[in-house]
Amino acid sequence: MAHLGSGRRRALTLPVGLALTASLGFLPTGVASAAPADGPELSYVVNTQGGPGTVKQVGKAVERAGGTVVIAYDRIGVVVVHSKNPDFAKTVRKARGVQSAGATRTNPIVPQATKDIGVDRPLTAAQEKAAAARATADQDPMEPLQWDLPAIKADQAHRKSLGSPKVTVAVIDTGVDDTHPDLAPNFDRAASANCVSGAPDTTEGAWRPKPGESDHGTHVAGTIAAAKNGVGVTGVAPGLKVSGIKVGNPDGFFYTEAVVCGFVWAAEHGVDVTNNSYYTDPWMYNCKNDPDQGALVEAVYRATRYAELRGAVNVAAAGNSAEDLAADSIEDTTSPNDTTPGGRTVDPRQCLDIPTMLPGVVTVSATGAKGLKASYSNYGNGVIDVAAPGGDSTVYQTPEPPATSGLILSTLPGGRYGYKAGTSMASPHVAGVVALIRSTHPYVPPAAVKALLTLEADAKACGAPYDIDGDGTVDAVCEGGKNRNGFYGAGVVDALDAVRW
Repeated sequence: MAHLGSGRRRALTLPVGLALTASLGFLPTGVASAAPADGPELSYVVNTQGGPGTVKQVGKAVERAGGTVVIAYDRIGVVVVHSKNPDFAKTVRKARGVQSAGATRTNPIVPQATKDIGVDRPLTAAQEKAAAARATADQDPMEPLQWDLPAIKADQAHRKSLGSPKVTVAVIDTGVDDTHPDLAPNFDRAASANCVSGAPDTTEGAWRPKPGESDHGTHVAGTIAAAKNGVGVTGVAPGLKVSGIKVGNPDGFFYTEAVVCGFVWAAEHGVDVTNNSYYTDPWMYNCKNDPDQGALVEAVYRATRYAELRGAVNVAAAGNSAEDLAADSIEDTTSPNDTTPGGRTVDPRQCLDIPTMLPGVVTVSATGAKGLKASYSNYGNGVIDVAAPGGDSTVYQTPEPPATSGLILSTLPGGRYGYKAGTSMASPHVAGVVALIRSTHPYVPPAAVKALLTLEADAKACGAPYDIDGDGTVDAVCEGGKNRNGFYGAGVVDALDAVRW
């Protein structure tokens, strides 16, 4: 699916009381008056101006405007609503205590048909056998094919520490198959849930992808914390705990209400790191001056900020469109992606990929097997925080033997293994390194963890003009110096430094 792995991040320091009412500044308020009509049912987020008392008051206004409250997240002042009133958002914005409100989708709420989304390259039995024959005594059987581990010195880090089982990384994604033999030993069930509806479902196995649904989240989870247990592959931090928070629906859409639920659930269940390899549908870029899109930015911002206030470091993928996120303008031809897209030119300073470009979020670009920016990876001076292996075509970046693929090998549902590439694959490498830092420094706050992440990264200069396909034309322009630039941010993350500093 095209939008998986398209993501960006930054941070504030506010007292808890202020943080729950802090905003990015949107709409005026007034008095509600409603004449509910009947139309297709849509989902909305309503952002309030105050605490639990205001949320209760706004709940009554929601009902008067023809809406039904699905769940109210009192601590961040976000209410998830369903309504058939075509004028619901316009009406409820006038209610006392409402700061902003917007539809989270352009497609009505209907039962979704499952379909296979995302293309992986499963590992063949012959490849597994060949890899196992090359594995040393301290390697899992398929580890020789994981060129990405030595690229960030994770193999060296493992000799010192595998990470602490007291640290949990939440994979906010399409679901995680916790029955996989490489994930079962490290899975944190208590921190797992299904948030697709906007409200958490903790029914046994609700966090797993169903047959035919995307294997994306399971692949991400393996990169972070596949156990070092003599089976399959090895994660960046194989001694950690990993949880699954399912926010992608059967068609692969990540709607705002699900994403908000995911961050709040993580915040309230002791999660130390969240990985976010997606963008929030249906808008690739959400413009703050649009009443609907601005409300979505506000809701997700509140949720990410709440998670950070509760101690989590939020890590996200920069996106796979080979775009400069620091450019004056970007052409968005895919939004809204749940109905009929319309071309538009956006200013990335005002129109944000969420959660990636939100304050406080660690934004990750992807590199290939030769250590260069991956051909597809987004970039941007002042936007990218760090880089990590995400894989690239072997035509552009071929790994050293015994690895044979330039993509990232990890776990797939049903006990399988396979290759994928994207900034989706880069972000979990960083989440794993962040978790190793947390394991080494369990009591430092998120801001200090992020500072250590960039301080310990291996600085990488822009290098020669970027002509990844060798056709004589520059494919992207890297701006900045060796210690901070648009391709690699502060550099490629370093797992060894994470466990020895």
